[in-house]
Amino acid sequence: MNKIGLFQSLKSDTWVKPFLKKYKRSLIAALILGFITFFCAGALMFTSGYLISRAASLPENILMIYIPIVLTRAFGIGRPVFRYIERLTSHNWVLKMTSNLRLKLYTTLEKDAIFFKRNYRTGDILGLLAEDINHIQNLYLRTIFPTIISWLLYVFIIIGLGLFSWWFALVMLLLLGIVLFVLPLWSVLVNGARQEKEKQMKNLLYTDLTDNILGVSDWIFSQRGKAYVALHEEAETELRETTQKLNRFDRKRDFLLQMMFGVITIVLLVWTSSRFEGNHGGAANWIAAFVLSVFPLIDAFAPLPAAAQETNIYKDSIDRLNNLPEKAETEVMDTTVIEGALTIQVKDVSFNYPNTTKDVLTHLDLTINAGEKLAILGRSGSGKSTLASLIRGDLLPTEGEITLNHMPTGSFGDEITNYIGVIHQTPYLFHTSILNNIRIGRQSATDEEVWDVLERVGLKEMVKSLPEGLMTMVDEAGLRFSGGERHRMALARILLKDVPIILLDEPTVGLDPITEQALLETFFNELQEKTIIWITHHLQGISMMDRVIFIEDGQLEMSGSPQELEQTSPRYRHLQEIDKGF
Repeated sequence: MNKIGLFQSLKSDTWVKPFLKKYKRSLIAALILGFITFFCAGALMFTSGYLISRAASLPENILMIYIPIVLTRAFGIGRPVFRYIERLTSHNWVLKMTSNLRLKLYTTLEKDAIFFKRNYRTGDILGLLAEDINHIQNLYLRTIFPTIISWLLYVFIIIGLGLFSWWFALVMLLLLGIVLFVLPLWSVLVNGARQEKEKQMKNLLYTDLTDNILGVSDWIFSQRGKAYVALHEEAETELRETTQKLNRFDRKRDFLLQMMFGVITIVLLVWTSSRFEGNHGGAANWIAAFVLSVFPLIDAFAPLPAAAQETNIYKDSIDRLNNLPEKAETEVMDTTVIEGALTIQVKDVSFNYPNTTKDVLTHLDLTINAGEKLAILGRSGSGKSTLASLIRGDLLPTEGEITLNHMPTGSFGDEITNYIGVIHQTPYLFHTSILNNIRIGRQSATDEEVWDVLERVGLKEMVKSLPEGLMTMVDEAGLRFSGGERHRMALARILLKDVPIILLDEPTVGLDPITEQALLETFFNELQEKTIIWITHHLQGISMMDRVIFIEDGQLEMSGSPQELEQTSPRYRHLQEIDKGF
């Protein structure tokens, strides 16, 4: 059933199948070399067994063993040589294919990055890269190659035995058929579902762990660190139990597999003893030849049950890759330049993530006028960051709409960066010069313009003091700079870009109070003519805002100016007390 599903997935596949045609010569060569490798291994044991027995029976003429001696040498050399060439060919083929798959995946993600987040989380991307691509690689190295080669050997062995005895060929057809078909089918039926469950659990761990790490500050500030650890340990325990069940079944199945080869060896021993009795040279010459040839064939047939049970996870990986959008899921509008004051309207917006039923936001209404300074408060998981992603158009509402001057933000695509800039919790600095890092805001900016924005954010003197000034190289992620300096560089990019709306996504998390206050003052002084949407956990600097809203369980629970709320809202006063540590 699983193999049928795999074949159906491959039939409609647009990711893997094209490379089968592109590299078909290498594929065919690898299969032929694999067959020759096991043929040489079996033939080596066959001729060696015959040679030993024949030499022990005192042949009348040295020529009677000369040919087996030559064949033994030839097959003895051929087995490792063909094995080495087959490994080179098959692995080269697979690595070329998977490198092309990775390139195609990166291209797809890059081309559709603005829309990818709408249906996938960051952990899904890691799952695709770490699990699915590797599974496609194993599909060929551990399933398709061994299966086709073992089938070829199966046909060759049955035909070869049929030349000696048709009835014994039928017996071996049945016994080897159990190894090739019955045990793999048993593995699929019993262990296939567990294998699929294990893969899904690993993908879920990638997704949940990535989301939790990226949102670790939310866990810390909500004092739910122990809950975070408990959830992760629970998922790992369940995964470990599933893996243990898989391993127990694999050991039982492998034992039965070895027992089957024991039965095949005994049957072959009995048949050769009766079939060649009375032949010239004695039966022992052929008994050793036939019986010894079984052992190298174990290496060809033994991997099949384990390979068969993995076909379902390969099918799932192929389906996940083919479900990636070939084009952007949403047609990006041909935007014209929006001039004048920009107003953001959130109209009856509800949102839930794919494969979940609980709404993160529920029927939310909000208007953000041009030049307004808005603070969005809320506990961890209340929907603050989701609202920010919706405003930028990174996510699309499940219900309702969010517009920028009556145009849906989701329709802007990459053009949204001309209107909305973002400063995140941990701004990223690239491994290039300070100049290039700042010019991300606007590539055409002159050195003078870069110095100007650096002066505005308070970094000019620091950069000037560096030996190479603007050309100073920044290490990966900008770790040589403090958190406050990295945020100021992010602000410099925004100022260079000169967008009308700035979204501050908790930019002061992890900073000491003095640095935080100084950074906030710089932000609001330099952005006083802009619309500011500030997502924050606590109230330091909140008095500089025009309006404060509080989101609780996806709904707007409180709204007003800081002064109004301080006078009229006991809840707001309670938040102030908590923030001050009372």
